Amino acid sequence: MLQNLHVKNLALIDEIEVEFQDGLNILTGETGAGKSIILGSVNLALGARYHKDILRPGAEYGFVEITFHLENERQKQRLRELDIYPEEGMVTLSRRLMQGKSVSRINGETVTTGLLKEAASILIDIHGQHEHQSLLYKKNHLDLTDAYAKDLIKDEKERTAKAYQEYRSCQKKLAESQSDESQRAKELDFLRFEVREIREAGLKPGEDEELETLYRKMTNARRISDGIEEAYAYTSAGSGNASDALSRAIRSLSDTASLDERAGELYEQLSEIDSLLNDFNRELAEYGKSCEFSEEEFAAAESRLNEINHLKTKYGNRIEEILAYCEKQEERIGELENYDQYVEDLRAALRNAEEELKDASSRLSGIRKEQAARMQQEIEQGLRELNFEKVQFEICFSQTPDYTAQGTDDIEFRISMNPGQPARPLAEVASGGELSRIMLAIKTVMAKKDDIETLIFDEIDVGISGRTAQKVSEKMALIGGVHQVICITHLAQIAAMADHHYRIEKKVEAGDTRTQISLLSDKEAEEELARILGGAQITDTVMKSAAEMKSLAKEKKNSLRSTG
Repeated sequence: MLQNLHVKNLALIDEIEVEFQDGLNILTGETGAGKSIILGSVNLALGARYHKDILRPGAEYGFVEITFHLENERQKQRLRELDIYPEEGMVTLSRRLMQGKSVSRINGETVTTGLLKEAASILIDIHGQHEHQSLLYKKNHLDLTDAYAKDLIKDEKERTAKAYQEYRSCQKKLAESQSDESQRAKELDFLRFEVREIREAGLKPGEDEELETLYRKMTNARRISDGIEEAYAYTSAGSGNASDALSRAIRSLSDTASLDERAGELYEQLSEIDSLLNDFNRELAEYGKSCEFSEEEFAAAESRLNEINHLKTKYGNRIEEILAYCEKQEERIGELENYDQYVEDLRAALRNAEEELKDASSRLSGIRKEQAARMQQEIEQGLRELNFEKVQFEICFSQTPDYTAQGTDDIEFRISMNPGQPARPLAEVASGGELSRIMLAIKTVMAKKDDIETLIFDEIDVGISGRTAQKVSEKMALIGGVHQVICITHLAQIAAMADHHYRIEKKVEAGDTRTQISLLSDKEAEEELARILGGAQITDTVMKSAAEMKSLAKEKKNSLRSTG
C-alpha cells in the first residue's frame, strides 16, 4: 500500500508529508485549496510529465517521494524481475524536478523515467478523467478483457504471439524469395565468390588468436635479437670492442704490477673485470642464439594475419563468425540452385505456420469469450448497483481482417441505458458522469483480480448526486475492504464512508499562500462532513445530520464488507 507521501516546493505546497492508511482514504477541501496537486504530486512521482510552472515561485527545484509497503508476493516478484528489490518490504519512488529536467530514483538509486513508470504500474492504479476517456476507445477494450482473464489466458496469449512471429517470418522469407532468373544468377555468382574466397583461405577456429600471439612474440624477438647483436659488438665482436681494450690495458699494467703494491692491486682488479666480461660475453652469445629471429617465419605469420584480417573486414570479427557466414551463404546457394523446391518448402512452412496461428487464435478466442461473458455479467450487475437500473452492458466480438499477435478478436464495449434500445458504443451514449461510473464498475470487478494494492480515484463524483452518489459511495467502500483506496471528493455521501478522512486547506501567512493536509479525528471528520453539507454556516442541525450520516455510513460499510 501507499504508506507515505512527501512533497516539497510544488504549486501552493511548501512542504507536506502524509501518512496514508489501509482501507478507504478520503481527501476533501474547499475549492482552490490544492486538492488536485496532492494527487498530481503522486502522478509526478510516478513519472508524469510536468510544466515548469508547477514549481513553487522562487524554488530552484520541486521534490516528490512516495513510499510503498508491500505484502503481496506477486508484486515483489514482478519488481524483482525489474531488478528492484524491496528493502524490508518497502519501496520508495522519488523525483527531483527542475527547470527542464528531472532525476528519478527508486530506493535511492538513479533510474530512467521509463523504469519508474514500469515500477509504478505494478504498485498503483490511478483512476482519473483520462482513464474515464480511455473507455471511449475500442482499442483499449481488448486489454481490459484480457486483464480480467489474467492467468487463464496467459499461456494461450504467449502461444498466439509466438505463432504470429513465426507466421510473419515465413511471409517475409517467401516475399524475399520472389526474384527473376537473372537476379538469381547474379546472386549465385556473388555467393559462390564469397564462399570460394573463405574456403580457399582454409581458416581454422582460433587460428587468428594463435597467430597474433606468435606475431607479438616474433616482433619482440626481433627487437631483442637486434639489441643483443649490437651489445655483443660493443663488448666482444666489433672493432675496438671492450674485451680487446681491456686486454691491452691488462698488458700495460702487468709490467708495473711487481714494482708497486698499489699498481699490483689495480692489476688484480682489472683482471677480475676481464674475467667477468668474458663470462658476460659467453652468456650474451648463448642468449642471442635462443632469440634468433627468422625473417621468413615472421613474413609468413604477417602475411597470414593480413589475409585473415581482410576476411574479417568483409565477413565477421572472428574466424568462427566468418565460417558461420560461409555456411549460411552455402545454404543460400543450395536454395537458389534448387529454387523451385525451396519456394515450395517456404510455402509449406507458411501453410503450417498459418495453421498453428489459426489454431492458437481460435483457442485464445474461446477463452476470451468464456471470460468476457462472466465479465459482462459482473460489470452489468455492478452498473445496476451504481443506479443504472435498466442497463444492458455487452462485450461484443468481431474478427480482425488479418492475423495479429493478439489473435483475431476485435472487442468493443457497448451499452444501452434504456429498455428497448440497442446497445451502442460508449462514445455514442455515455456522458462524463456516466463514464466515471462505468469505469468504477469495471474497476470494482477488476479489483478482485488485481495484484495492485493501491487504487487512486480522482473526479469519480463528476456529474452525480443524490441516490447515485450513495451508490458510488457504497461501491468505493466495498473496494476499500480489499484494497487501499485514496479518493478526492466533494460529495458528503462518499466522504461519510471514509475509513480515514484528510482535510486539505489553503492558509495565508504573512502574505504567503500554502496548502496543508491533515488527518482528521472522528470529531473533526464530522465537522468536515457538516461543512460539505451546510456550506459556510454550520448549525446544530447540520452537525446532527453529519453525525447521523457518518453513523449510517459506518453501518452500511460494515454490512457491505461482511457480505461482499
